[in-house]
Amino acid sequence: MAAEQGEAIEQVTEALKAEGFGVLTRIDIDQAFREKIGAEFRPYTILGACNPQLAHAALTSQPEIGLMLPCNVTVEAADNGSLVRIVNPAIMMQMGDAGSNDTVSAVANDATERLQRVADALRA
Repeated sequence: MAAEQGEAIEQVTEALKAEGFGVLTRIDIDQAFREKIGAEFRPYTILGACNPQLAHAALTSQPEIGLMLPCNVTVEAADNGSLVRIVNPAIMMQMGDAGSNDTVSAVANDATERLQRVADALRA
């Protein structure tokens, strides 16, 4: 299962890269649970993805947007391989008054379109 998880993470990372995102953070939840609380958990990784141009535009326009960055992607073991979940930035940016900022809304929509293409590429 670990080989499948690693392969899935590699595929996700490459698909993100094709859309201008890099992975800033990687949290292996299963490993953290094992080390911190002695609990076993299925392979589950959170990737913090960032498109620097989009992040710069959003943070320049509204600095508190940093609380919602980076865009999280999870890769977890499932019965039939790996399951990937990708945050929807357009929905995330509706929190508070971020949705009323035209620049932030445009960035969120752009990021959402890019991440949808990532999801589509992973399905193919």
